[in-house]
Amino acid sequence: MTGFENFAFSFLNMKVMAQYLPQIAQGFVLTVWLAVLIVVAGLASGLALALVRSFGIRPLNWLIIFVVDLFRALPPLVIIVLLFFGLPAAGLGLSGFAATWLSLTLVLMAFSEEIFWAGLTSVHKGQWEASRSTGLTFTQTLRHVVVPQALRITIPPLTNRTIAITKGTALGSVVGVSEILGASQSAMSFSANPSPLMLGAIAYLVLFIPVVAFGRWVESRFAWKR
Repeated sequence: MTGFENFAFSFLNMKVMAQYLPQIAQGFVLTVWLAVLIVVAGLASGLALALVRSFGIRPLNWLIIFVVDLFRALPPLVIIVLLFFGLPAAGLGLSGFAATWLSLTLVLMAFSEEIFWAGLTSVHKGQWEASRSTGLTFTQTLRHVVVPQALRITIPPLTNRTIAITKGTALGSVVGVSEILGASQSAMSFSANPSPLMLGAIAYLVLFIPVVAFGRWVESRFAWKR
């Protein structure tokens, strides 16, 4: 065999790919489902923490800052391993799927809270004062004036951060989650051929290229005009 034929047999073996395509397709669906849950829970909890922080309750703000900095500092894989292998010792065992979801949700929550907070604090003080002068309460000002402006500012960086973190679903393979990478590794082991890994790489491209393109569109759509 020539070098290219050896490469094709090892990484582009169509017979092996066809055999394990259904298994990797199931991993694809699981990855999409996991990513959606992470994005919804992570962004919602991050926004909630930023809004709570805006009320200026100092002890509560200190707690939020501590939690946010903690999960921004820890690598996602470390959190997954701690939750999956550590919690059973306390009688709180989690499945691999739950541990991966909770870990990446906490990481996305931490980063999104800081992005939302930056957006809230970037709204000029005069906007707050003008809104309060019309009779709006603090909560009404936050809801109707500040948050809409803050969200527009935060959408571009938030989109990029969300994409980066949701790609971490591949870390679930470490704790037995049969997402794309987990399914590909399992298929490679059974087939003794790395072609399923190439198929898994293609699946990631199919999943994330549209997401990246959407993120680029969002950046241009919501960018402030200069």
